[in-house]
Amino acid sequence: MLRSLDIRDMLIIDRLDLAFQPGLNVLTGETGAGKSILLDSLGFVLGWRGRADLVRTGADQGEVVAVFDLAEGHPAHNVLAEAGLPGGEELILRRVNTAQGRKTAWVNDRRVSGEVLRALSDTLVELHGQQDDRGLLDPRQHRAMLDAFGGLEDQRGEVAALWKARRAAEAALAQAEAALAEMKAEEEFLRHSVAELDQLDPQPGEDEALDVKRRLMQGAEKMRADLAKAIAALGLEGAEGAMGDAARWLDGLAGQAEGGLDEPLAALERAQVELGEAQAGVERFAEALSFNPGELEETEERLFALRALARKHGVQPDDLGAFAGTLRERLAALDGGADQIGALCGALDAAEADFTKAAAGLTKARRAAARKLDNAMKGELSPLKLDRATFSTEITDTQPGPDGADQVAFVVATNPGAPAGPLNKIASGGELSRFLLALKVCLTRGVEGLTMIFDEIDRGVGGATADAVGRRLAGLAEGGQILVVTHSPQVAARGAHHWRVAKSARDGMTTSEVVPLQPEDRVEEVARMLSGDKITDAAKEAARVLLSGETAA
Repeated sequence: MLRSLDIRDMLIIDRLDLAFQPGLNVLTGETGAGKSILLDSLGFVLGWRGRADLVRTGADQGEVVAVFDLAEGHPAHNVLAEAGLPGGEELILRRVNTAQGRKTAWVNDRRVSGEVLRALSDTLVELHGQQDDRGLLDPRQHRAMLDAFGGLEDQRGEVAALWKARRAAEAALAQAEAALAEMKAEEEFLRHSVAELDQLDPQPGEDEALDVKRRLMQGAEKMRADLAKAIAALGLEGAEGAMGDAARWLDGLAGQAEGGLDEPLAALERAQVELGEAQAGVERFAEALSFNPGELEETEERLFALRALARKHGVQPDDLGAFAGTLRERLAALDGGADQIGALCGALDAAEADFTKAAAGLTKARRAAARKLDNAMKGELSPLKLDRATFSTEITDTQPGPDGADQVAFVVATNPGAPAGPLNKIASGGELSRFLLALKVCLTRGVEGLTMIFDEIDRGVGGATADAVGRRLAGLAEGGQILVVTHSPQVAARGAHHWRVAKSARDGMTTSEVVPLQPEDRVEEVARMLSGDKITDAAKEAARVLLSGETAA
């Protein structure tokens, strides 16, 4: 809940430090004293969209700091974690607005965007008033409110998960149908290409091997003549014979050389072995160049066929085999496409049935919660002098979605026989305030730790009705925190904590001040609210009666 609010140089506020408490906090003061400025400033630090000219005249910038206490499990912790911000039991929001209109915000001393600030504010504070388009008057929020009232969050989460599964099954079917349609459009190409590739049966590395063989064949004739010369030079008429003669001559002298020829003879022997291997290798290569005249033509045809097919499909010759495998997989998928589509249709039907069943269950639970809410509202309207009015929760069919298949709207009729309609269209100002208060009492019964702001929600009511409003605000504040801006003495008397907002002029500058009131000061303020500028003894006595009723309640 909100622990403190510090305001610097905002509109007519020079410097203001407020320490709020749990329970019902009331702010009173004459019209124009600056009560709305407090709400504007709080809305500013919470990131709400509001007026742009907030900086006090003559100041370079305005600043608001709000400090909140966060209980364990408060939803703000999740927002902080998702944004990568430091958490803890204390949450400090700070926002600055320069005179030029530039706004900058920090959360726990980390700079943040307005989006993060608004996400946090949605978990921290609720604002309610006659122009309450952020909350109870927004029909887009009514379904979630009813679900929270009925404790249906888990059931709604199950429906959302089943909707997501249904959408996934729908997307998988659509994707498979699109892929099958695409493959059918190229079925003739696939079958012809696979047959063509299967017939050629390209092998990895075949392109290079054929290219080498082709070049050898093309140069074979010239190479044969040189090879014959080389074989002759290496044979008995050449190096082999000469080396043999040299070996015999040296061997004949070895006995007389006293070992001096042993090393040369060994080297000569090794040379003869190497020469033999060279001669054999040359002869093998020469034999390999022997081919029939049609073999070159066959090699070239095979090589050119491989390269032509590679160009046709835009791949490298060595990748033709893998490409053929890919085409075979697509062809197999095409042949099995009908079975796959059938299976996906079955999966979608099952997902649709699961979602429809869960959504129907949620609808049934919502209707039961709606009856419970309508009965609770009936009990709240009479004390607020709305006993002739009716409140009902309308549930109508809508397009299925993650929240089910229901549209929820809170509607009222202010007089018997009058047509029902939306709250803000049917109820007058005073009636609307009381409807909103009754609805909030019903929706938050048993919920603790809430911080709610009511901006002149008691406008247009007085007497016993205003007293009933005050009692319900005090009851609503139990276990939570309520800030109410009020002109009603009956409501002000119910406050556990009371501040007076007043304007003062000093050195030609008008400023607004907020003063916490002690018991006797409260008597004066409530008396002013009862009688106006001139505070009489009778007004003071009436104020004491109202304030004593607070403790007696």
